[in-house]
Amino acid sequence: MATRVDTASRLIRASPSAIYRAFATADAMEKWLPPPNMSARVLTLSFREGGAYRMRLTYNASQHAPGKTSEDSDEVQVRFVKLVPNERIEQAVTFDSQDPAFSGEMRITWVLEPARDGTLVTVRCDDVPSGIRAEDHQAGLTSTLDNLAAFVEESGE
Repeated sequence: MATRVDTASRLIRASPSAIYRAFATADAMEKWLPPPNMSARVLTLSFREGGAYRMRLTYNASQHAPGKTSEDSDEVQVRFVKLVPNERIEQAVTFDSQDPAFSGEMRITWVLEPARDGTLVTVRCDDVPSGIRAEDHQAGLTSTLDNLAAFVEESGE
């Protein structure tokens, strides 16, 4: 059976090191990772290969699809499978959900490639759970890259 792969890319006008550092602190990830209709709270974080973080994403508006974990939230456990400073971040993501449509482990790989005007950031999601609609996921990936760009470009690195 084929597994679904979703990808998105964006040129970000910042150095690979500035982008890499945006993954290293809870404060940074809470600012750039959630989509526009959600807020994030990092519950735990150990930014090292083999380390992990747990995050709760909460819907801000009352008009939304039910969350994966509760009526208004999604919780994820993310393990850092491989870290190549300033180049690559490989993650294994597990959703906290009783719904089998969100079960299993999704792999997310972030690739940071130096480019003429900044860094080309590509995010690739392998084994996307069937409960995540492709169009919603694409919109979320694009939004996350836009948020990441705004966050690191604002810092001027």
